[in-house]
Amino acid sequence: MTLWIPDAPPSFPDYFAVVPGALPVLPAVAGLLAVFYSVGAIRMWVHGRRWSVWRTLSFLSGCAGLAATTGLAVENYGYALMSVFMFQQLTLMMAIPPLLVLGSPGTLLLRATPHRGMGRVVLTMAHAGLRSRLARWTLSPWTALPLYLAAFYGLYLAGLADTILGSTTGHIALEVAFLAAGIIFTIPILSSDPLPVRLSHGGRALDVFAEAALHAFFGVFLMMSTTMLITHFVAPTQAMGLDPIEDQRLAGGLAWSYGEAPTLLMLIYVMHRWFRDDTARSQAQDRYEDQHGSSELDEYNAYLEKLRERDT
Repeated sequence: MTLWIPDAPPSFPDYFAVVPGALPVLPAVAGLLAVFYSVGAIRMWVHGRRWSVWRTLSFLSGCAGLAATTGLAVENYGYALMSVFMFQQLTLMMAIPPLLVLGSPGTLLLRATPHRGMGRVVLTMAHAGLRSRLARWTLSPWTALPLYLAAFYGLYLAGLADTILGSTTGHIALEVAFLAAGIIFTIPILSSDPLPVRLSHGGRALDVFAEAALHAFFGVFLMMSTTMLITHFVAPTQAMGLDPIEDQRLAGGLAWSYGEAPTLLMLIYVMHRWFRDDTARSQAQDRYEDQHGSSELDEYNAYLEKLRERDT
């Protein structure tokens, strides 16, 4: 299918049009994920087992967002305007992954997959993946943060974007990489699924702060820049009658503003879980002490008894 490259400035409804596009790799992935997840959720409900409707809506919303971001006309404008391409990158890295991760697809896979036939093979592979060193290494902060650095600073400042975006395949490959980097970063922070390594609440909050600082500084850098970082967007932007520098500044404004909103929501969610878990732990400790007594209080009473015996 021939890719349509727009030659006129878009209005807001133009982004949602259905036009000829490149290979619909990510829209197809979104459709498959939605189908498999729906089958698993329906299987749980049919067998009388509980599964959260809220988690289902979250995951399906992420699939819908993924299909729209890479399947509608916004994808075509992403080939011509740096601001639209930046919007796609931020959405794929920061908005869609939290929706997918909060759907707990790993837990659904383990609960809904049959324990016989191919289902047994799938479960065996899933458990092996959870125990693997590769999974432990991939989900560590030492992998996620460098990926974020590469997705912004390495791609735009090292001159890699012009080479990669020169082909349709490179453009799609970058979108896949953005989504993968976002998921790898989000899983240790938001996931309730079984994981090979689990961060403390403080570590999660620190990761979110670091990520926010990285792309906020990058956005300010783009807004202040007086030269184009990616020459690939110069010609198509000028063909629309737009100034490439102003469009690049708009891209920086998106990185600084739109990119902060999902980060703030993630931070609020992490802090809420931190408070909830600490409260639950404190209540459980209080109930235990009410039934069995406090070890510290027992030790203190024993100490006082020793002092009394010595004085006697």
